[in-house]
Amino acid sequence: MPPVFKALAAQIAGLALTFLLVFLIAALSGWRFPLILTASIQGSIAAALSHYGLRMKAWWLPIQFLFMPTLITALSLDIAPAWFLLAFLLLLAVYWSVFRTQVPLYLSSRAAWRALAELLPAQLPNKPDVRMIDLGSGLGGLLDYLGHLRPQGHYVGIEAAPLPFALGWLRVRGKNCDMRYGSFWRHSLAGYDVVYAYLSPVPMADLWRKASAEMQPGSLFISNTFAVPSVIPTETVQIDDFHGSTLYIYKMN
Repeated sequence: MPPVFKALAAQIAGLALTFLLVFLIAALSGWRFPLILTASIQGSIAAALSHYGLRMKAWWLPIQFLFMPTLITALSLDIAPAWFLLAFLLLLAVYWSVFRTQVPLYLSSRAAWRALAELLPAQLPNKPDVRMIDLGSGLGGLLDYLGHLRPQGHYVGIEAAPLPFALGWLRVRGKNCDMRYGSFWRHSLAGYDVVYAYLSPVPMADLWRKASAEMQPGSLFISNTFAVPSVIPTETVQIDDFHGSTLYIYKMN
């Protein structure tokens, strides 16, 4: 079950248990719970269910606890519903498929761009016309940077979120770059000299199986920050950026 559905289940169960608890206490003692206290109880139950029942990761706990109190507080501010709709649509446009892929929007740092620009000619000295694909290319920054620096190459980006794709397409159009909308799972990796990914730990094992089946011997699979489980990289490059990122480089056999 995707974590977002687990979180929703915990919230619903927490709501039901909270209403039952509040109703029983009110019926026995006549004491009425303040709304914010009720919301805090619900959040505590939802967080406990998430951790002990559904075994969700620890960073979900504050989200589960604060969801209902934050919702109650936001409703008390009497904000026009249109603003909530606008915020929802904006988040939907940016995080379109995160609930399914469990890959949030990560943007590679400029330090990572520079490291890749130095890495490609060193690793592929006989490929000035390198073909590279960026899986989950976000706003197209990496494509734009490499396209300017190494104009003889061709750089493809795939992005499944509508707003980042649209902004990335506008950014790189007319250059030696190509932004494509959709899921990289449906796109063949054959024919690319370099496959670059900055995703999350969740898809790495499946992505490695796809890369191993489709990429040509001698081509490079490069992952930013998230290593392939149980596979030793050919080389690692430490990047001096805010995240302390690492490039994991795998030369395909």
